[in-house]
Amino acid sequence: MKKILLLITLVSTVASFGQAYSGKGDQKLSVGANLQDNATGINLNYDYGLGENISVGIATAYALNTDISSASFGDRFDIKARFNANLGNVLNVSDNFDIYPGLSLGLKNFGGHLGARYFFSSGFGIYAEIGTPLAKYESDTLTLDQKIHNQFVGNIGAVFNL
Repeated sequence: MKKILLLITLVSTVASFGQAYSGKGDQKLSVGANLQDNATGINLNYDYGLGENISVGIATAYALNTDISSASFGDRFDIKARFNANLGNVLNVSDNFDIYPGLSLGLKNFGGHLGARYFFSSGFGIYAEIGTPLAKYESDTLTLDQKIHNQFVGNIGAVFNL
């Protein structure tokens, strides 16, 4: 968590020429690492701008490496519909920086996330995102394999303007 916050702070102080969120019609594709207890994997996000500060999208993740031998494909895979409030222009830090709290509805849970993007050029940047479930579909005590994508997660990687 401290590393993600440090990265966001460092990135937000660099000057460059990209635009983090441009409003209606804006499209972003993010590819990165998915980090959580007992599993690491890959994360892929697509966001589409509906308005000046609103975007919707889809996110998917797959746990490539896990300490849990009983984890099946269904345990390792997750896909979510997402809603973001893009607040970069509200905070007025930089045109290159966007912070976006949001909600997601997926195969494992209903959750919330907080992310940040910083663009070094008009097409390429980095992102960091944390997420947590707000309501889990399975109400009993979760086994270790059921906890994959159903716990606090962090994502970090590259983001591209489409």
